[in-house]
Amino acid sequence: MDIACMVLQVSFAKYQRDKILACIIHQGLVKIMNMKNAIDPVKFAADLISYPSITPKDEGALDRLEKQLSELGFRCRRYPFGSGEDRVDNLYARLGDRAPNFCFAGHTDVVPPGDKKGWELDPFAGEIKNGKLIGRGAADMKGAIAAFVGGLSELLATGWLPEGSVSFLITGDEEGPAINGTKKLLSAITEEGEKIDHCLVGEPTNPLRMGEMIKNGRRGSLNAEITVIGKQGHVAYPHLTTNPIPILVGIISELQSRFLDNGSEFFQPSNLEVTTIDVGNPTENMIPERACARFNIRFNIEHNSAELIQWIEGVIDNARTKFDALIELNVRVSGESFLTPPCKLTDIIQNSAEKILGIKPALSTSGGTSDARFITHYAPVAEFGLVGATMHQVNEQVDVEDILSLTKIYKEVLLSYFR
Repeated sequence: MDIACMVLQVSFAKYQRDKILACIIHQGLVKIMNMKNAIDPVKFAADLISYPSITPKDEGALDRLEKQLSELGFRCRRYPFGSGEDRVDNLYARLGDRAPNFCFAGHTDVVPPGDKKGWELDPFAGEIKNGKLIGRGAADMKGAIAAFVGGLSELLATGWLPEGSVSFLITGDEEGPAINGTKKLLSAITEEGEKIDHCLVGEPTNPLRMGEMIKNGRRGSLNAEITVIGKQGHVAYPHLTTNPIPILVGIISELQSRFLDNGSEFFQPSNLEVTTIDVGNPTENMIPERACARFNIRFNIEHNSAELIQWIEGVIDNARTKFDALIELNVRVSGESFLTPPCKLTDIIQNSAEKILGIKPALSTSGGTSDARFITHYAPVAEFGLVGATMHQVNEQVDVEDILSLTKIYKEVLLSYFR
Protein backbone atom coordinates (compact mmCIF):
# COMPACT_ATOMS: atom_id res chain seq x y z
CA MET A 1 0.00 0.00 0.00
CA ASP A 2 2.80 2.38 0.89
CA ILE A 3 4.60 1.50 -2.34
CA ALA A 4 1.45 2.15 -4.35
CA CYS A 5 1.04 5.54 -2.71
CA MET A 6 4.65 6.40 -3.46
CA VAL A 7 4.18 5.44 -7.11
CA LEU A 8 1.09 7.62 -7.32
CA GLN A 9 2.89 10.54 -5.68
CA VAL A 10 5.84 10.22 -8.06
CA SER A 11 3.51 10.00 -11.04
CA PHE A 12 1.55 13.06 -9.88
CA ALA A 13 4.75 15.00 -9.29
CA LYS A 14 5.97 14.10 -12.78
CA TYR A 15 2.60 15.17 -14.19
CA GLN A 16 2.81 18.51 -12.40
CA ARG A 17 6.43 19.00 -13.51
CA ASP A 18 5.54 18.22 -17.12
CA LYS A 19 2.56 20.54 -16.94
CA ILE A 20 4.64 23.41 -15.57
CA LEU A 21 7.37 22.75 -18.13
CA ALA A 22 4.81 22.73 -20.93
CA CYS A 23 3.38 26.01 -19.65
CA ILE A 24 6.83 27.60 -19.52
CA ILE A 25 7.61 26.40 -23.03
CA HIS A 26 4.25 27.70 -24.26
CA GLN A 27 4.79 31.10 -22.66
CA GLY A 28 8.26 31.27 -24.13
CA LEU A 29 6.99 30.41 -27.58
CA VAL A 30 4.23 33.00 -27.26
CA LYS A 31 6.76 35.60 -26.20
CA ILE A 32 9.02 34.71 -29.11
CA MET A 33 6.10 34.87 -31.51
CA ASN A 34 4.98 38.19 -30.06
CA MET A 35 8.48 39.63 -30.34
CA LYS A 36 8.44 38.67 -33.99
CA ASN A 37 5.36 40.88 -34.28
CA ALA A 38 7.16 43.86 -32.72
CA ILE A 39 7.75 46.69 -35.19
CA ASP A 40 11.25 47.41 -36.44
CA PRO A 41 11.57 51.18 -35.87
CA VAL A 42 14.21 51.68 -38.57
CA LYS A 43 12.17 49.92 -41.24
CA PHE A 44 9.04 51.74 -40.13
CA ALA A 45 10.86 55.10 -40.28
CA ALA A 46 12.03 54.31 -43.80
CA ASP A 47 8.47 53.34 -44.70
CA LEU A 48 7.07 56.64 -43.42
CA ILE A 49 9.75 58.59 -45.30
CA SER A 50 8.62 56.94 -48.54
CA TYR A 51 5.39 58.96 -48.37
CA PRO A 52 6.24 62.45 -49.77
CA SER A 53 4.07 64.30 -47.27
CA ILE A 54 5.23 67.82 -48.13
CA THR A 55 3.10 70.15 -46.04
CA PRO A 56 0.14 70.35 -46.27
CA LYS A 57 -0.16 67.24 -48.48
CA ASP A 58 -0.33 63.93 -46.61
CA GLU A 59 0.19 61.50 -49.51
CA GLY A 60 -0.71 58.49 -47.36
CA ALA A 61 1.65 58.98 -44.40
CA LEU A 62 -1.17 59.23 -41.84
CA ASP A 63 -2.92 56.24 -43.44
CA ARG A 64 0.20 54.16 -42.92
CA LEU A 65 0.56 55.26 -39.30
CA GLU A 66 -3.12 54.70 -38.56
CA LYS A 67 -2.95 51.19 -40.00
CA GLN A 68 0.00 50.34 -37.78
CA LEU A 69 -1.62 51.77 -34.65
CA SER A 70 -4.90 49.99 -35.36
CA GLU A 71 -3.03 46.68 -35.55
CA LEU A 72 -1.60 47.43 -32.10
CA GLY A 73 -5.09 47.86 -30.68
CA PHE A 74 -5.49 51.64 -30.84
CA ARG A 75 -8.81 53.31 -31.50
CA CYS A 76 -8.06 55.79 -34.26
CA ARG A 77 -9.96 58.80 -35.49
CA ARG A 78 -9.11 61.31 -38.22
CA TYR A 79 -9.78 65.03 -37.98
CA PRO A 80 -9.63 66.95 -41.27
CA PHE A 81 -9.69 70.74 -40.99
CA GLY A 82 -9.79 73.40 -43.69
CA SER A 83 -10.85 73.05 -47.30
CA GLY A 84 -9.39 72.97 -50.76
CA GLU A 85 -5.63 73.36 -50.86
CA ASP A 86 -5.63 74.33 -47.18
CA ARG A 87 -7.26 71.06 -46.07
CA VAL A 88 -5.14 69.24 -43.49
CA ASP A 89 -5.64 65.79 -42.02
CA ASN A 90 -4.90 64.96 -38.38
CA LEU A 91 -4.93 61.78 -36.30
CA TYR A 92 -5.77 61.01 -32.69
CA ALA A 93 -5.35 57.44 -31.49
CA ARG A 94 -5.75 55.99 -28.00
CA LEU A 95 -5.00 52.67 -26.34
CA GLY A 96 -6.89 52.25 -23.07
CA ASP A 97 -9.75 54.04 -21.36
CA ARG A 98 -8.33 54.94 -17.97
CA ALA A 99 -6.28 57.83 -16.66
CA PRO A 100 -3.54 58.86 -16.75
CA ASN A 101 -3.32 59.42 -20.47
CA PHE A 102 0.29 59.66 -21.69
CA CYS A 103 0.36 61.26 -25.12
CA PHE A 104 3.02 61.22 -27.83
CA ALA A 105 2.65 64.18 -30.18
CA GLY A 106 4.25 64.94 -33.50
CA HIS A 107 3.78 65.56 -37.20
CA THR A 108 4.06 63.62 -40.42
CA ASP A 109 4.32 66.63 -42.72
CA VAL A 110 7.76 67.65 -43.96
CA VAL A 111 9.35 70.62 -45.70
CA PRO A 112 10.14 70.40 -49.44
CA PRO A 113 13.36 68.56 -50.34
CA GLY A 114 14.88 71.49 -52.22
CA ASP A 115 17.13 70.69 -55.15
CA LYS A 116 16.96 66.91 -55.50
CA LYS A 117 20.22 66.96 -57.46
CA GLY A 118 22.00 67.81 -54.22
CA TRP A 119 20.81 64.66 -52.48
CA GLU A 120 22.99 61.56 -52.27
CA LEU A 121 19.87 59.42 -52.47
CA ASP A 122 16.22 59.93 -53.36
CA PRO A 123 14.84 62.10 -50.51
CA PHE A 124 11.72 59.93 -50.35
CA ALA A 125 13.31 56.50 -50.72
CA GLY A 126 14.21 56.09 -47.05
CA GLU A 127 17.47 54.30 -47.78
CA ILE A 128 20.38 53.53 -45.46
CA LYS A 129 23.94 54.46 -46.37
CA ASN A 130 26.98 54.15 -44.11
CA GLY A 131 24.79 53.48 -41.09
CA LYS A 132 22.57 56.52 -41.67
CA LEU A 133 18.93 56.68 -42.68
CA ILE A 134 18.69 59.38 -45.33
CA GLY A 135 15.48 61.10 -46.37
CA ARG A 136 13.21 64.06 -45.81
CA GLY A 137 11.68 63.67 -42.37
CA ALA A 138 14.32 61.28 -41.03
CA ALA A 139 15.16 63.72 -38.23
CA ASP A 140 12.09 65.94 -38.32
CA MET A 141 10.30 63.87 -37.30
CA LYS A 142 9.23 60.57 -38.84
CA GLY A 143 12.18 58.83 -37.20
CA ALA A 144 10.90 59.71 -33.72
CA ILE A 145 7.35 58.61 -34.56
CA ALA A 146 8.72 55.25 -35.69
CA ALA A 147 10.84 54.95 -32.55
CA PHE A 148 7.86 55.51 -30.25
CA VAL A 149 5.66 53.10 -32.20
CA GLY A 150 8.49 50.55 -32.25
CA GLY A 151 9.23 50.86 -28.54
CA LEU A 152 5.57 50.62 -27.61
CA SER A 153 5.07 47.59 -29.86
CA GLU A 154 7.97 45.79 -28.15
CA LEU A 155 6.36 46.38 -24.76
CA LEU A 156 2.95 45.22 -25.95
CA ALA A 157 4.55 42.12 -27.45
CA THR A 158 5.68 41.04 -23.97
CA GLY A 159 2.13 41.31 -22.63
CA TRP A 160 2.69 44.72 -21.03
CA LEU A 161 -0.27 47.06 -20.83
CA PRO A 162 -0.28 50.61 -19.47
CA GLU A 163 -1.89 51.28 -16.10
CA GLY A 164 -3.84 53.98 -17.86
CA SER A 165 -3.76 55.01 -21.53
CA VAL A 166 -1.27 55.80 -24.27
CA SER A 167 -2.29 58.11 -27.09
CA PHE A 168 -0.94 59.67 -30.28
CA LEU A 169 -1.66 63.25 -31.35
CA ILE A 170 -0.33 63.59 -34.91
CA THR A 171 -0.84 66.47 -37.33
CA GLY A 172 -0.09 67.15 -40.97
CA ASP A 173 0.27 70.90 -40.40
CA GLU A 174 3.32 71.63 -38.27
CA GLU A 175 5.76 72.73 -40.94
CA GLY A 176 3.12 74.97 -42.54
CA PRO A 177 1.07 77.80 -41.03
CA ALA A 178 -0.14 75.49 -38.21
CA ILE A 179 -3.70 76.76 -38.55
CA ASN A 180 -5.49 73.47 -39.25
CA GLY A 181 -3.31 71.22 -37.14
CA THR A 182 -2.56 70.59 -33.49
CA LYS A 183 -4.38 73.63 -32.14
CA LYS A 184 -7.71 72.64 -33.70
CA LEU A 185 -7.11 68.95 -33.01
CA LEU A 186 -6.66 69.58 -29.28
CA SER A 187 -9.82 71.66 -29.17
CA ALA A 188 -11.81 68.96 -30.99
CA ILE A 189 -10.75 66.01 -28.82
CA THR A 190 -11.23 68.06 -25.64
CA GLU A 191 -14.80 68.81 -26.68
CA GLU A 192 -15.27 65.05 -27.06
CA GLY A 193 -14.15 64.46 -23.47
CA GLU A 194 -10.54 63.46 -24.07
CA LYS A 195 -7.98 64.56 -21.47
CA ILE A 196 -4.22 64.39 -21.85
CA ASP A 197 -2.30 64.19 -18.57
CA HIS A 198 1.28 64.48 -19.87
CA CYS A 199 2.66 64.89 -23.37
CA LEU A 200 5.98 64.05 -25.01
CA VAL A 201 6.69 65.68 -28.38
CA GLY A 202 9.22 63.87 -30.57
CA GLU A 203 10.89 66.92 -32.14
CA PRO A 204 14.64 66.61 -32.90
CA THR A 205 15.83 68.37 -29.74
CA ASN A 206 19.45 67.19 -29.70
CA PRO A 207 21.81 69.60 -31.51
CA LEU A 208 24.73 67.27 -32.31
CA ARG A 209 24.42 63.97 -30.41
CA MET A 210 21.79 61.95 -28.63
CA GLY A 211 21.14 62.81 -25.01
CA GLU A 212 22.14 66.46 -25.12
CA MET A 213 18.87 68.31 -24.69
CA ILE A 214 15.22 68.23 -23.67
CA LYS A 215 13.04 71.18 -24.58
CA ASN A 216 10.86 72.14 -21.62
CA GLY A 217 9.72 75.45 -23.06
CA ARG A 218 9.99 77.72 -26.08
CA ARG A 219 10.25 81.41 -26.71
CA GLY A 220 7.32 83.12 -28.39
CA SER A 221 7.50 84.43 -31.94
CA LEU A 222 6.01 87.65 -33.29
CA ASN A 223 6.30 88.65 -36.95
CA ALA A 224 5.59 92.25 -37.92
CA GLU A 225 5.49 94.23 -41.16
CA ILE A 226 5.52 98.02 -41.23
CA THR A 227 4.68 99.86 -44.44
CA VAL A 228 5.13 103.61 -44.79
CA ILE A 229 3.32 105.24 -47.73
CA GLY A 230 4.55 108.74 -48.55
CA LYS A 231 4.47 110.82 -51.71
CA GLN A 232 6.59 110.00 -54.74
CA GLY A 233 8.58 112.70 -56.54
CA HIS A 234 11.84 114.01 -58.02
CA VAL A 235 14.88 114.06 -55.76
CA ALA A 236 15.55 117.69 -56.81
CA TYR A 237 12.22 118.76 -55.29
CA PRO A 238 12.04 117.01 -51.91
CA HIS A 239 9.69 119.68 -50.55
CA LEU A 240 7.04 118.39 -52.95
CA THR A 241 7.37 114.80 -51.68
CA THR A 242 7.14 112.75 -48.50
CA ASN A 243 10.05 110.34 -48.39
CA PRO A 244 8.92 107.16 -46.60
CA ILE A 245 12.45 105.79 -46.09
CA PRO A 246 13.66 108.09 -43.26
CA ILE A 247 10.31 107.65 -41.51
CA LEU A 248 10.59 103.87 -41.66
CA VAL A 249 14.24 103.90 -40.59
CA GLY A 250 13.35 106.10 -37.63
CA ILE A 251 10.63 103.71 -36.50
CA ILE A 252 12.89 100.68 -36.82
CA SER A 253 15.71 102.46 -34.98
CA GLU A 254 13.41 103.32 -32.08
CA LEU A 255 12.15 99.75 -31.87
CA GLN A 256 15.68 98.34 -31.92
CA SER A 257 16.88 100.77 -29.25
CA ARG A 258 14.65 99.24 -26.58
CA PHE A 259 16.32 96.83 -24.19
CA LEU A 260 13.93 93.91 -23.83
CA ASP A 261 15.37 91.79 -21.01
CA ASN A 262 18.38 89.89 -19.67
CA GLY A 263 16.80 86.46 -19.99
CA SER A 264 16.15 84.20 -17.01
CA GLU A 265 17.11 80.86 -15.50
CA PHE A 266 15.49 78.93 -18.34
CA PHE A 267 15.42 81.50 -21.15
CA GLN A 268 17.92 83.42 -23.21
CA PRO A 269 17.27 87.17 -23.68
CA SER A 270 14.49 88.26 -26.00
CA ASN A 271 15.63 89.73 -29.30
CA LEU A 272 14.25 91.80 -32.18
CA GLU A 273 15.76 91.12 -35.59
CA VAL A 274 15.05 93.06 -38.80
CA THR A 275 14.71 90.55 -41.62
CA THR A 276 14.17 92.83 -44.62
CA ILE A 277 13.78 96.46 -45.71
CA ASP A 278 12.25 96.84 -49.17
CA VAL A 279 11.73 99.93 -51.27
CA GLY A 280 11.55 98.55 -54.79
CA ASN A 281 12.92 101.67 -56.41
CA PRO A 282 15.15 101.02 -59.45
CA THR A 283 15.42 104.74 -60.30
CA GLU A 284 18.28 106.91 -59.02
CA ASN A 285 16.54 110.29 -59.17
CA MET A 286 13.12 109.42 -57.74
CA ILE A 287 11.92 109.41 -54.15
CA PRO A 288 9.77 106.29 -53.80
CA GLU A 289 6.18 106.24 -52.66
CA ARG A 290 6.50 103.42 -50.15
CA ALA A 291 8.97 101.55 -47.97
CA CYS A 292 8.40 98.33 -46.09
CA ALA A 293 10.26 96.54 -43.29
CA ARG A 294 9.73 93.20 -41.63
CA PHE A 295 11.08 92.03 -38.31
CA ASN A 296 10.71 89.17 -35.86
CA ILE A 297 10.72 89.25 -32.06
CA ARG A 298 11.62 86.08 -30.18
CA PHE A 299 10.40 86.70 -26.65
CA ASN A 300 10.63 84.80 -23.38
CA ILE A 301 8.14 84.60 -20.53
CA GLU A 302 9.03 88.14 -19.43
CA HIS A 303 6.72 89.29 -22.24
CA ASN A 304 3.57 88.37 -24.10
CA SER A 305 2.45 89.22 -27.60
CA ALA A 306 -0.28 91.65 -26.52
CA GLU A 307 2.20 93.79 -24.57
CA LEU A 308 4.68 93.80 -27.44
CA ILE A 309 2.04 94.72 -30.01
CA GLN A 310 0.89 97.61 -27.81
CA TRP A 311 4.48 98.87 -27.63
CA ILE A 312 4.97 98.66 -31.43
CA GLU A 313 1.67 100.44 -32.04
CA GLY A 314 2.74 103.19 -29.64
CA VAL A 315 5.96 103.82 -31.56
CA ILE A 316 4.03 103.96 -34.84
CA ASP A 317 1.36 106.27 -33.41
CA ASN A 318 4.10 108.65 -32.31
CA ALA A 319 5.51 108.67 -35.85
CA ARG A 320 2.06 109.36 -37.30
CA THR A 321 1.83 112.58 -35.31
CA LYS A 322 5.15 113.81 -36.76
CA PHE A 323 4.89 112.91 -40.44
CA ASP A 324 2.38 113.36 -43.24
CA ALA A 325 2.40 109.71 -44.26
CA LEU A 326 0.23 106.64 -44.01
CA ILE A 327 1.80 104.00 -41.75
CA GLU A 328 0.40 100.46 -41.74
CA LEU A 329 1.16 97.63 -39.35
CA ASN A 330 0.48 93.93 -39.83
CA VAL A 331 1.33 91.47 -37.06
CA ARG A 332 1.23 87.68 -36.94
CA VAL A 333 1.93 85.85 -33.70
CA SER A 334 3.24 82.33 -34.30
CA GLY A 335 3.03 81.42 -30.63
CA GLU A 336 3.41 82.62 -27.08
CA SER A 337 6.35 81.74 -24.88
CA PHE A 338 5.84 78.94 -22.38
CA LEU A 339 7.71 76.94 -19.76
CA THR A 340 7.18 73.52 -18.25
CA PRO A 341 9.06 73.72 -14.94
CA PRO A 342 11.04 70.62 -13.89
CA CYS A 343 8.46 67.99 -12.96
CA LYS A 344 7.62 64.28 -13.12
CA LEU A 345 7.62 64.34 -16.93
CA THR A 346 10.99 66.02 -17.37
CA ASP A 347 12.50 63.85 -14.62
CA ILE A 348 11.32 60.66 -16.33
CA ILE A 349 12.72 61.70 -19.72
CA GLN A 350 16.04 62.77 -18.22
CA ASN A 351 16.42 59.59 -16.17
CA SER A 352 15.39 57.35 -19.07
CA ALA A 353 17.89 58.95 -21.42
CA GLU A 354 20.64 58.72 -18.81
CA LYS A 355 19.88 55.04 -18.21
CA ILE A 356 20.17 54.18 -21.91
CA LEU A 357 22.87 56.62 -23.02
CA GLY A 358 24.80 57.40 -19.87
CA ILE A 359 24.13 61.10 -20.48
CA LYS A 360 21.62 63.25 -18.63
CA PRO A 361 20.04 65.73 -21.06
CA ALA A 362 19.94 69.39 -20.10
CA LEU A 363 16.64 71.25 -19.99
CA SER A 364 16.52 74.01 -22.59
CA THR A 365 14.16 76.51 -24.21
CA SER A 366 16.43 77.38 -27.13
CA GLY A 367 15.60 77.10 -30.81
CA GLY A 368 12.45 77.84 -32.76
CA THR A 369 8.81 77.16 -32.01
CA SER A 370 6.96 73.84 -32.03
CA ASP A 371 3.44 72.55 -31.51
CA ALA A 372 4.26 72.19 -27.82
CA ARG A 373 3.18 75.86 -27.66
CA PHE A 374 -0.40 74.67 -28.19
CA ILE A 375 -0.21 71.57 -26.01
CA THR A 376 1.02 73.50 -22.97
CA HIS A 377 -2.51 74.89 -22.51
CA TYR A 378 -3.81 71.35 -21.96
CA ALA A 379 -1.08 69.40 -20.16
CA PRO A 380 2.56 69.50 -19.02
CA VAL A 381 4.65 69.00 -22.15
CA ALA A 382 8.30 68.35 -22.96
CA GLU A 383 10.15 67.52 -26.18
CA PHE A 384 12.79 64.89 -26.84
CA GLY A 385 13.73 63.23 -30.10
CA LEU A 386 16.60 62.62 -32.48
CA VAL A 387 19.58 64.75 -33.52
CA GLY A 388 18.43 67.74 -35.56
CA ALA A 389 21.72 68.83 -37.13
CA THR A 390 20.50 68.12 -40.68
CA MET A 391 16.77 68.82 -40.39
CA HIS A 392 15.36 70.82 -43.31
CA GLN A 393 18.69 70.45 -45.14
CA VAL A 394 19.62 68.55 -48.27
CA ASN A 395 20.61 64.99 -47.24
CA GLU A 396 18.64 65.10 -44.00
CA GLN A 397 19.75 62.03 -42.07
CA VAL A 398 19.98 60.28 -38.71
CA ASP A 399 22.17 57.48 -37.42
CA VAL A 400 20.38 54.15 -37.41
CA GLU A 401 21.85 53.53 -33.94
CA ASP A 402 20.23 56.75 -32.74
CA ILE A 403 16.79 55.52 -33.81
CA LEU A 404 17.40 52.29 -31.90
CA SER A 405 18.61 54.22 -28.84
CA LEU A 406 15.58 56.51 -28.96
CA THR A 407 13.34 53.45 -29.17
CA LYS A 408 14.89 52.12 -25.94
CA ILE A 409 14.54 55.52 -24.25
CA TYR A 410 10.87 55.79 -25.19
CA LYS A 411 10.29 52.27 -23.84
CA GLU A 412 11.92 53.26 -20.56
CA VAL A 413 9.83 56.44 -20.43
CA LEU A 414 6.63 54.40 -20.73
CA LEU A 415 7.75 51.85 -18.15
CA SER A 416 8.74 54.59 -15.70
CA TYR A 417 5.60 56.65 -16.25
CA PHE A 418 3.25 53.75 -15.54
CA ARG A 419 5.39 52.17 -12.82
